[in-house]
Amino acid sequence: AIKGTSSSTGDPPGRPNGIIEIDTLTTLSGIPAEAWAYKLGNRSALEWVLDRYKERKPKDPTIREQFNTYRFRDYKEQVIDLLARVCTVSVETMHIIEEMPDES
Repeated sequence: AIKGTSSSTGDPPGRPNGIIEIDTLTTLSGIPAEAWAYKLGNRSALEWVLDRYKERKPKDPTIREQFNTYRFRDYKEQVIDLLARVCTVSVETMHIIEEMPDES
């Protein structure tokens, strides 16, 4: 499943080198720095997507055993497509923001 933040720095995975490790078989590379710079609140849009789609185990054992049917591998291709689209939107948004005149 999708990797979380770096335990040593607290940074999102791949941020310094433009890489997102989806799982042991799939790595996305070439993620531009601008994609990480576009923030929704205190996290980048890419971080938000990565966090929302990682697998979590419910704490309640009944729910975990009977209703926990989400498996990342079932949605892997859709998540990769979503990450590509979010990356494009993030980069384009940062370009628009950079072109806007300062208010001061």
